Amino acid sequence: MLKDLLVVETAAVLAGPAVGMFFAELGARVVKIENKRAGGDITRKWKLPGEHAKSSVSAYFSSVNWGKEHRFLDLSAPEDRAAFDALLAQADVLVTNHLADDAAKLGLERERLRALNPRLVHGHIRGYAGDPARPAFDVVLQAETGYLSMTGTGADHLAKLPVAMIDVLAAHQLKEGLLLALLQRERTGRGAYVEVALEEAALTGLINQASNWLMAHHAARPIGTLHPNIAPYGEVFTCADGQRLVLAVGTNDQFKQLCRTLDLGHLTHDHHFSDNVKRVANRNVLAQLLAPAFATRSRDAWLEAFTTAQVPAGAVHPIDRALGSPAARAMTLEALIDGVRTLRISGNAFRITPY
Repeated sequence: MLKDLLVVETAAVLAGPAVGMFFAELGARVVKIENKRAGGDITRKWKLPGEHAKSSVSAYFSSVNWGKEHRFLDLSAPEDRAAFDALLAQADVLVTNHLADDAAKLGLERERLRALNPRLVHGHIRGYAGDPARPAFDVVLQAETGYLSMTGTGADHLAKLPVAMIDVLAAHQLKEGLLLALLQRERTGRGAYVEVALEEAALTGLINQASNWLMAHHAARPIGTLHPNIAPYGEVFTCADGQRLVLAVGTNDQFKQLCRTLDLGHLTHDHHFSDNVKRVANRNVLAQLLAPAFATRSRDAWLEAFTTAQVPAGAVHPIDRALGSPAARAMTLEALIDGVRTLRISGNAFRITPY
C-alpha cells in the first residue's frame, strides 16, 4: 500500500519505533538508525531473566521492530552524518524522539531538516508539553496523569497498566498526525512538522474518567476491573470448574436476561437494582447475590448460556491462552533480526476493502 514511501526512524524504545513498524506493515521501506556508540536501541538489552544473554535482540525490542532495515550510525561523526543526510534527502517521513538539547548535536534541528528536504514530514515525540528538556518514562507519566491513582484494587494497592500504554497512545496520535501531513503534502507539495507529547497523549486516554471529573466532580479511584458508571460491568465470578468470567452488562434488558439465565429473576423486581444508577450504588450487594449461581455450572456452560441470551460476558484468559486464539495467530508477525527468529503481534488492526 505504501511501497513507494521511505521512512527514516531515529527514535528508540517503544512509541517512535511502533510508528515505524506501522509504516513497515503497510509496505513502506523503513530504515531504523541506531546509535552505533551505544550498541543500538537500548531496548535490545531489556531482556527477561530467561532470554538468551548473548542475543543481540530482546523480546521487548522485537515487539516494535518488524520489517525494518537497521543501520548503526554515529550522527555526531561527519562521515555518518553525511550518510544520514543523503538518506534524509530522499525520505518522505522522519520519526524522532530526542531530547531538545540533543537536536543540534544529532543534526536534527527542524530548520536544518527543512532545508535538506522541504517535502519531509517530520514526526517527533517529546515527553512533556511544557518542558521539552525533561525525560519522560511511562510509569512516571501514568502517575502524573492520573492512571496510577485509579488503577489497582485500593488506595494501598495501586497498579500500573501492564504495558507502556502512554507510549502506545502517543504512537497512535503520531500515526494520525503523520498520515494527515502526508495527505496535506499531496495537495500542497510541502512537508510538515508533527509533534506529540507523551503527557498530552496520556490525557487523551482518560476519556470518560476525565469527563466524570470535569462534569460531575467524580474522582476515579482504584476499583480493579469494575466500571465506575455501569454495573454489573467488570465483576468477575468463579464458576464450578474454578474458571473465571467477567460480565459487561450495560442495559436494563441485558440485566433482565442475566437474571433469567441465572434463575434469579426475582432480582429484576428488587428496587435496589431497578436501573443502572441503583445497580452502581448497590453493586457490592448485587455481586454477592449473583456469585452463588455461577458456582453451579462450568464457565463454558455459562458462556454458552449467556451467548444464547445475548448477555455480554467473557472468559478471563491468561496471555498465553489469549495469544493462542485464531485472531492472535493471524496477527502474529515473524522476522529474522540479526539472524534471530523474532515474533510479535501486528500493530495494525484495520482492513481496507476498496469498493
